[in-house]
Amino acid sequence: MINIKFPDGAVKQFEKGVNAIDIAMSISEGLARNVLAAGVNGKVQDATMPIEEDADLVLYTWRDKEGKAAYWHSSAHLMAEALEALYPGIKFGIGPDIENGFYYDVDFGDYEFTKADLKKVEQQMMQFAKKKQTYDRKEVSKQEALDYFTKKGDEYKLELIQDLEDGQITFYQTGEFTDLCRGPHIPHTKAIKSVKLLNIAGAYWRGDENRKMMTRIYGITFPQKKELKEYLDMLEEAKKRDHRKLGAELELFMFSEKVGAGLPIWLPKGTSLRKRLEEFLIKEQEDAGYQQVITPHLGKKELYVTSGHYAKYGADSFQPIHTPREGEEFLLKPMNCPHHCEIFNNKPHSYKELPIRIAEFGTVYRYEQSGELHGLTRVRGFTQDDAHIFCTPDQLKDEFLAVLALTQKVINKLGFENYTAQISLRDPENKEKYIGSDENWEKAERAIIEATQEIGLETTTELGEAAFYGPKLDFMIKDALGRSWQLGTIQVDYNLPERFELEYIGADNQKHRPVMIHRAPFGSMERFVGVLIEHTEGKFPLWLTPEQFRILPVSDQYIEHSNKLLAEFKSKGLRGGIDSRTESVGRKIRDTELAKIPYMLIIGEKEVDSGLVSVRKQGEGDIGNMTTDDFAKFINDQL
Repeated sequence: MINIKFPDGAVKQFEKGVNAIDIAMSISEGLARNVLAAGVNGKVQDATMPIEEDADLVLYTWRDKEGKAAYWHSSAHLMAEALEALYPGIKFGIGPDIENGFYYDVDFGDYEFTKADLKKVEQQMMQFAKKKQTYDRKEVSKQEALDYFTKKGDEYKLELIQDLEDGQITFYQTGEFTDLCRGPHIPHTKAIKSVKLLNIAGAYWRGDENRKMMTRIYGITFPQKKELKEYLDMLEEAKKRDHRKLGAELELFMFSEKVGAGLPIWLPKGTSLRKRLEEFLIKEQEDAGYQQVITPHLGKKELYVTSGHYAKYGADSFQPIHTPREGEEFLLKPMNCPHHCEIFNNKPHSYKELPIRIAEFGTVYRYEQSGELHGLTRVRGFTQDDAHIFCTPDQLKDEFLAVLALTQKVINKLGFENYTAQISLRDPENKEKYIGSDENWEKAERAIIEATQEIGLETTTELGEAAFYGPKLDFMIKDALGRSWQLGTIQVDYNLPERFELEYIGADNQKHRPVMIHRAPFGSMERFVGVLIEHTEGKFPLWLTPEQFRILPVSDQYIEHSNKLLAEFKSKGLRGGIDSRTESVGRKIRDTELAKIPYMLIIGEKEVDSGLVSVRKQGEGDIGNMTTDDFAKFINDQL
């Protein structure tokens, strides 16, 4: 029997053998037209596949992420079909759906393909889409699959097939195009109403810089043309907010080829902003009983072998540094937690001392390929607002809830109002990716689920997204443009305490193993600031902005008075500067507006004589005259 549950709580039952489209059609023709994929006992599959077992059924439409994933993955196949029609003999790598759209990696061989060619591919895609071509699934043996792609001469698909087992290989055919794929796909191509191919980039086959460089083509599709227009408008707005562009214009950070790609350099204004973020969190942590520590930027290789980080991040770490004489091997640290485990191990502990909360703004290093680097949001060296809590099992829930409250306070303080919490669990079908026993994983996962349920926090659950040592709660922040970013994280870990043999003496005078909580409300300072720049368009909250005001003397004769005003405001705790250039006041106002300075103080003869300051607000214009005391109070009242 197939059970389908509706939002109003009603449940209908259907006999086995039908598919999700049939079931949707029996309810309403409109619903059937919108079904893109089916959830059968928690697994997503084609809506056209017969359901041959007792099942709980979910119908996925464009409103659901599973529906969008099937839609965009099907669009990748449609693009590949169009490419093969236009460029016979080309070869294909992989073509997945991504958060917004899809891509396909292509080896064009002797063809020259540029961004100018994307338009004709779009046109060919729409021609095929209008034909209402179905996505036909076929199970094939490994030998059949090898024979097909050997004949086709596609070494990339042959390599992928070698990694698969007999009985788990499927082809999908759309029109004249056949691809190796496990699905799922939408019923037919006519659901794809609008197409935009966005960009091309180079991508090494299977991410290996020693392999062939392929052409990656990015695209997006929508079931309505107006949705494509809205998306393209959002992209234009995103260009204006790009943190790389604004970071340079506002003189917050820079990169230097001589220093190295992916290694950001914080300029004075950016350092000022970052320091205030750190000071805010340090104050909150001190109030919550955290102790600040500082650990080295590197450690012996054996440290990360013990923790498991070398096995996990070894290929993505800066490789061992050999000492000139002793023959020791050191790594630039990929994580702070092994160092903090050693701090805990520095002396014996009683249960009466727990919980012990250790915090550090610790810089870590991971080798990202140059093509994956992106401003502050994807770098090779970054600073985590890291902390580790060592507690008894009985203290775990209360400590987790306290960290959860702190993380939410940080998010709210920075003006992010739209966010969700994602419970990231291990993949039960791929346990070899993780360290630790099933018992420890079950305890850790249960602790996160129960804590979030206790406070009624709305969450989603993702299998396979856990850290290698434990499950986590990730905060998915939506910015002003509706884009989702993973920032703060809280993780429960029973495994590192075992690997480092951490112990405390319990009330029974016996040795016990503590539980470890990893947490980073910002995630990393670099990524957080990059997202914050784009969210605010560089117009930071007044408590955080590097420069709260700028004094604009109308001519050089008022610079001395402006300097006295600046000193007075600084003594009152305000941050500002003076534009002492020999420029017109109009030009100074324009440049201060572009620099996103919240307030401007115009100083001329009238202001000197009256002892007042003429105040302008960024983006709004003149807001009147004030005494210096009134202006200082005006600023402080907004903090």
